[in-house]
Amino acid sequence: MQDRLRPSSFEQITTRGTPDMLTLRKAQTIVKAGLAKGREVSMRPLAVVVLDARGALRAAACEDGASLSRTDIALGKARGALAMGVGSRTLEKMARERGHFVTAATHVVGGLIPVPGGVLVRGRTGDVIGVVGVSGDTSDNDEIAATTGILAAGLVADGGQD
Repeated sequence: MQDRLRPSSFEQITTRGTPDMLTLRKAQTIVKAGLAKGREVSMRPLAVVVLDARGALRAAACEDGASLSRTDIALGKARGALAMGVGSRTLEKMARERGHFVTAATHVVGGLIPVPGGVLVRGRTGDVIGVVGVSGDTSDNDEIAATTGILAAGLVADGGQD
């Protein structure tokens, strides 16, 4: 009977994760640290979402006082970055240079929002293991909150290039 209470080897591996895995614990750390950064520098109320490399939701929070669609906007930033494989700062640059392409990609991806605040999460090998989307303040501040959260989880942030 006592053996049934112990987690199997498979359960231990899947719940502990590896350094290059976006675990639930790391995702929750990202949300908590991102929101804390927002409060530290007096940002407007934020919504933070963390998706894994498949685009599945790992963690999310929306602060009291955030406007109605902030979580949806954060998801759009995150999904766009993940689908295109670049941080949403790069998507913003692409939208300025090739608006027709980003418009078309938005129809394929659905809800792509090409402004800073969608930050890829990379593992030690450089592989994308997830993405964070933040919305609520200026796009640059949203990106700062996302990056702060990712770094607090011991991961690598890639917001893209101007």
